[in-house]
Amino acid sequence: MQIVVMSQNLGRGGWKHTNGTIEDRWPRLAANINQVRPDILLGQEAEGWAADGHARLIRAEDDLDMDGVLAPSPSGLGPVTLYRRETMGRRTYLNHDFSDHETHHGFQTVGFTVPCLPAPLAVGSVHLTPYDPVRAASEVSFIGSRVLRPGGGYAILGGDFNYPPVAGPPPAYERMLPHNKGSRLKITDPEKPGPWEPDRSVAWRIAAKGFIDVAWHLYKETGDEKLLERTGSDDRIDWILVSQPLAPCIADYGIVSGGSDHDGIWVRLDLTKAKSSDVWSYR
Repeated sequence: MQIVVMSQNLGRGGWKHTNGTIEDRWPRLAANINQVRPDILLGQEAEGWAADGHARLIRAEDDLDMDGVLAPSPSGLGPVTLYRRETMGRRTYLNHDFSDHETHHGFQTVGFTVPCLPAPLAVGSVHLTPYDPVRAASEVSFIGSRVLRPGGGYAILGGDFNYPPVAGPPPAYERMLPHNKGSRLKITDPEKPGPWEPDRSVAWRIAAKGFIDVAWHLYKETGDEKLLERTGSDDRIDWILVSQPLAPCIADYGIVSGGSDHDGIWVRLDLTKAKSSDVWSYR
């Protein structure tokens, strides 16, 4: 069984606000998503998607032929998870406990019963606070534990992590805005400034919980530098991560541009190759 998982920051719900005018960018985003045709879409910044009877969520479900569920969001820029019922079936797990206290934008785990796996497959759309790597590391630690809670160790995370990835090329420092430099780079003495260096602590925190960066994993296997292309203006801040039992499933990865200030990313997974020994349960 092969599935495609995509992550896309929607950019304030798919609407661009410029000098008092509002541009509907959803048709471009929907076209990109339909080009990939994911079985699971992990979206961020679903701003306003719950308004007017969930009108924007329902529009997305209709345009993409997918079912969706919004995560409660303290910021109003919360994640959304959409899934294709013909391949994933009905969702069999949904949990957003404690996320309003532990995360800035919100988080939820959505789970599926997949015939080729001996335990549930759990997925989560991630959007970490952009303001502080210490707080973001706490958020991603919480997220890593919560998405593994259904048990079995089969989990996928995707989203706008807002910080430098686990490894790879340095950011484009010349394009990085001051507020991002203060969050994404290691802090040095302002009176004795040293060379800029990315702060990878957020990525290393989630890696310590057993999650693998799909793009970096494939790069190490192939040496293809296109896998490490930036997804934001200055760095590769959008990632798809899989738990270790799913690492053998990674088959392909790609990037899709347009409609948002973040590129979309996708991974193809062959779930029949998942590790099935040493299956564990979270208690």
